[in-house]
Amino acid sequence: MSEDKGMMGNLADAAKNKVDEVADRAREAGHNAAAHIGNNPLENAADKAMATEDHVKAEVHHAEANAHVDEAKQEG
Repeated sequence: MSEDKGMMGNLADAAKNKVDEVADRAREAGHNAAAHIGNNPLENAADKAMATEDHVKAEVHHAEANAHVDEAKQEG
């Protein structure tokens, strides 16, 4: 994960990952809303696909944040 960042570096990385997770979840919600209110089935499908992509990204950022916190705990 990180090489000799120290506890504060790991906590900073965890915070960045959490911000990225929140942004991904907000985009996911926007794409989900667009998929339900649009009139074009093709665009709705594209919005659903983008929502799924953002959901996966959010989960990755969540896991990375947890890993950085675990590393910080080990160093602290």
